[in-house]
Amino acid sequence: MRSRTSNPFVLALYWLGIQSVWGAILGISLQSRSIELSGADALIAYSRLATIGALVAAVVQIGVGFWSDARRRKGSRRIEFYVAGALGGSAALLFFYLAPSMASLTLGYIGLQLALNLAIGPYQAIIPDFVGRARYGVASSWMAALQSVGNAVGALAASFIGGARLLAGFLSALLVATCAATSIHVRGLSLQDAVAEEAPAPLRVTRPFVDLFVSRALVYAGFYTLLGYLLFYVRGVLGIAALADAKRHTGILIISFTVVGALGAALAARPSDRLDKRLVATVGGGAFIAALGIFIATSGFSGAVAATIVAGLGWGVFLVADWAIACRVLPPAAMGTAMGIWNIAILLPQIAAPAVTLAVLQRLALTGGPLAPRVAFGLALGETVAGIAWLWRLSRQVVG
Repeated sequence: MRSRTSNPFVLALYWLGIQSVWGAILGISLQSRSIELSGADALIAYSRLATIGALVAAVVQIGVGFWSDARRRKGSRRIEFYVAGALGGSAALLFFYLAPSMASLTLGYIGLQLALNLAIGPYQAIIPDFVGRARYGVASSWMAALQSVGNAVGALAASFIGGARLLAGFLSALLVATCAATSIHVRGLSLQDAVAEEAPAPLRVTRPFVDLFVSRALVYAGFYTLLGYLLFYVRGVLGIAALADAKRHTGILIISFTVVGALGAALAARPSDRLDKRLVATVGGGAFIAALGIFIATSGFSGAVAATIVAGLGWGVFLVADWAIACRVLPPAAMGTAMGIWNIAILLPQIAAPAVTLAVLQRLALTGGPLAPRVAFGLALGETVAGIAWLWRLSRQVVG
């Protein structure tokens, strides 16, 4: 007989492994590998590669969402998707880190996006699959906290593990181990009865769904612009030109961001269950916006650290509210599909943020030099403000 008591920490462990990979790749390695293989054209190469990868991820997540929901209605706990993503991702990591050219790097990155996004959509349905509605805030706080910890672990690994094989091996081992822990726990749980008994129904795209999607996409556009151009900011604005030193300093900033983000997630857990979730998200978004302003204004590493701490705290708070709102708004009977579409609100910014930023920088003839990252962060600030404002189109009754 299966247990009906889920452990939110163990449910969220696989998110730690997945986010460790993305913390390394999106925060450090995609940029540094572009610099290694493209030299002076690195910013352009990075922007194009980031866009290609996000396009692949978007297609995979939509397709796998329908598939996982069909499996779910037959009693599947979606574990097969978790395992396939972990094993495929491990192989793709080695290919990515050993790629000798931009062409092979592109293939490795596409493979990584294919594998991990096979798991991400089905996995993100884990809270409504196994957690009661009254505990969504607490469960979401664990997901947000381990996302932050994972990003920190990945950034730390990419900054300080020197060998490509060793780095790929470490990330692969963490991905597989966390997948195993979560999968074993899930095998002993019962599906939430209200969800398990719902008849198959087509996904309805409601106005709250659309508003949540647009708001999330705008906020994440700001996040990915900050993350994607941070290494270029460290080199151009802070004046740390040597790539190895720039990677270490960027890693310190990302680690600070994610560790403080875990604190923000912990602080937001109970408020997200008890208060208006839009208000909690706005507090977090407001801190992130203020931090972007500090980044733009400062030219020293100490100022960048201060901005990073404020941004991380705000981002952790926002993530908890974001998860909790989604678990309320998205339809339980089609949660895998809905999560796949909801995740497009993360993937579209990965496509649009570098593409829009590159277009603006090229228009202003600023693809190099210290002003380029500041312009990029200015765009991030505007995108985040728009996203938080859009969130208030959701009614209090809808978000709970």
